[in-house]
Amino acid sequence: MLMSSDNSSHGGATLIYGPNGFRMVRPGNFVICAVSGAQVPLDLLRYWSVDRQEAYATAELATRAALGQR
Repeated sequence: MLMSSDNSSHGGATLIYGPNGFRMVRPGNFVICAVSGAQVPLDLLRYWSVDRQEAYATAELATRAALGQR
């Protein structure tokens, strides 16, 4: 499963998330946070789930997703 942006024509990237980083499948400037829906610039992306293949804007949002508190 790939994390992709519905806004790929507007700069959204498609990534494959790994345990130590991510690989870009489709170039873009950002991904969409799976919890908040916010755009997360790739240079600021620090939180994601390898299992869910989702990006998160903050540590708090990543924790909420992990706990099922979306």
